[in-house]
Amino acid sequence: MKKSLVFFILLALGAAARLAALPPHFKAAVIPEHLLPGEPVSVAIAGAGGVNLRLSLVNAQGRLAKAVFWTLFPRVFVEGNIVQAALLTVPSTVKPGNAALRIENGDAVIKEFAITISDRKFVSEEIALNEWNTELRAVPSSLKTQQANRLWAILSRAGRDVYTVSAFAPPVPADTRRTGFFGDRRVYRYSDGTTDSAIHAGIDYGVPTGTTVRACADGKVALAEYREATGNSVVIEHLPGVYSIYYHMSKLAVKEGTVVQKGRVLGESGATGLATGPHLHWEIRVAGENTDPDICSARPIFDRDALLAKLGG
Repeated sequence: MKKSLVFFILLALGAAARLAALPPHFKAAVIPEHLLPGEPVSVAIAGAGGVNLRLSLVNAQGRLAKAVFWTLFPRVFVEGNIVQAALLTVPSTVKPGNAALRIENGDAVIKEFAITISDRKFVSEEIALNEWNTELRAVPSSLKTQQANRLWAILSRAGRDVYTVSAFAPPVPADTRRTGFFGDRRVYRYSDGTTDSAIHAGIDYGVPTGTTVRACADGKVALAEYREATGNSVVIEHLPGVYSIYYHMSKLAVKEGTVVQKGRVLGESGATGLATGPHLHWEIRVAGENTDPDICSARPIFDRDALLAKLGG
């Protein structure tokens, strides 16, 4: 019997065994129920109780992603029970097959939902770096380490503010030429002939230096600074654990702490940091995970009304 089938059977048996332990007024809604690698999923629950609720994505290999639940503000109730929500993303490296979303309270599993992760193909490419870019990418730097740690501290933080529930808009015109795609499997060829590999976390737009860069959605600027690896960079918080990122700009037009609206000018594109030419790198993170910006532009990451409708609220 295949390992994935064994996992699916055990998953079903485990869920059935725990059914009696569910809170009496528990309800849950999941959007969407069929997922692609790189796709975000949102879950809303009512009547779960508990103060340490977590959403986990698991398959036969173990936990793939996790996120914390947060309370909607202003507060929403369904049949007298407060509504909470959580969002996470299927990592782009996950193989297709059976998986499950778990609602957890500490070490206890409250509810499991069987889901399907579909297959997805990504572009492979090789990028040659000159001596300067090779040194910038390959040579350790205490400043790069400090900046990376600060960025990760921001991206792994889940606040409580909801600034938008609408779909995102590309930061430059949607028909702009792309020089890199989400999930690209990249091989960097260094100037000395050695190589290194990486997965591209966002979309690269091939725009000339000085092109206006706009906020993809309402939010709060969590970072606006020059970074060694990514040049002039902006990070915006949109929802708990949801951030948009803009790299390699020539100029910045916002400061940290500023609340911005969709379309607000953030700066101008450029080629600062590790860049082989002028472009804008646009990236979305959900609970720390790289998320496909095209999916976030096609539908809301967190469709509040649709989730509440499924809950019966």
